[in-house]
Amino acid sequence: MERAGGENTGQTSSIRQVALASFVGTAIEWYDFFLYGTAAALVFGTLFFPEFSDTAGTLAAFSTYAVGFAARPLGGLVFGHFGDRIGRKSMLVLSLLIMGVATFLIGLLPTFQSIGVMAPILLVVLRFCQGIGVGGEWGGAVLMAVEHAPEGRRGFYGSWPQMGVPAGLLLANIVFFASTSIFPEAWAWRVPFLFSILLVGVGLFIRLKILETPSFAQVKESGTEANMPIIDVFRHYPKNVFLAMGMRVAENGTFYVTTVFVLTYITTTLGLEQNTGLTGVIIASAIGLATIPMFGALSDRIGRRPVYLFGAVFSVLFAFPFFWLLNTEVSVLIWLAIILGFNVGHDAMYGPQAAYFSELFGTRVRYSGASVGYQLASVFAGGLAPLIAVSLLAAFGYGAVAVYMIVLALITVISVILASETFRDDINATHEQERRLISESGREPTTT
Repeated sequence: MERAGGENTGQTSSIRQVALASFVGTAIEWYDFFLYGTAAALVFGTLFFPEFSDTAGTLAAFSTYAVGFAARPLGGLVFGHFGDRIGRKSMLVLSLLIMGVATFLIGLLPTFQSIGVMAPILLVVLRFCQGIGVGGEWGGAVLMAVEHAPEGRRGFYGSWPQMGVPAGLLLANIVFFASTSIFPEAWAWRVPFLFSILLVGVGLFIRLKILETPSFAQVKESGTEANMPIIDVFRHYPKNVFLAMGMRVAENGTFYVTTVFVLTYITTTLGLEQNTGLTGVIIASAIGLATIPMFGALSDRIGRRPVYLFGAVFSVLFAFPFFWLLNTEVSVLIWLAIILGFNVGHDAMYGPQAAYFSELFGTRVRYSGASVGYQLASVFAGGLAPLIAVSLLAAFGYGAVAVYMIVLALITVISVILASETFRDDINATHEQERRLISESGREPTTT
């Protein structure tokens, strides 16, 4: 609970610094990750798969895009293990370094025209490294914010690293848009990737200043860290891992359909300028900086489940209207479709998600549990969404893509209904599952 007087002022100042650090670092990580998605949708097919048809080249580019998602669970497993063993902060610094270096090197890659098949191979390797970095990033960033947050404000402060997603997407699209407008075509796509190294420097400077979370510091002091957090989380919290995965499916799939696949749909199917879609994504990203913390704060007042469930149900109902608005070929209505899908459906789930997933697990396995639930779902939802959507569109038309979006959302609706409400729980309390974990290790905590 919040303390009175001067102590409360110090506590609030501390969480604001942590929240800002989590936001800035996460925004930089997602800038790197989303920049690849924009380039894959718009230029990588031609640059790295020039011998393919337009559709096949786009599918090939999106396949390399999906590689990053395949690597994310591995990043979540490795970083989750060490984050629960040695701390959250050190993992955040390492994840940012991995992501930044990989993104910078993509900007230096020769294309297919220069070195042939080695170009897409190297592209895949660097995309895999990006996936490792972002796979470890999310769990640490949200735990830094949530575990530092005062009681009753975890949803709001947990939404700060979540805001890094629209901030990174906004920055990636603005820089890509500006670069293609200013620089010669041969270099325009490279500049945003090279620019990443400067952002990483800023992120490292900020992250090195923050302290370890009180929750993990208490576990470290008591000497009751989990020996094998990944194994322990599946032994003691299997239901919550799978429910987190289910809750993630619609949020992640909806996001990539409305921000990545939509760029290809607008340019190849509707025949409109690529800037039409980019503009809509940029507007929605800017709005997300307000809607994500709004939904996070709302979940502190009425609970995580009703806010999350609203977003999932909205995503079910909006799947077909989303395409009807796009098919008008009117720029303003296209932007409205992206805004509604992104800022209402997606953000209502993403705002409370950091706090919700964190609250599902005890401190000793929280990094591993939240990361695994979050990242495993990203492989099947976000990573495959653009690829599946492009394939369904080519075979059956936009209606099949809408049905696909509905199926994803229904999985999330069911998962949220089955999950427990957690917004009033004490995040520092020792769960029954954790007591069994400590008992099995033969150690007893000095604090509870």
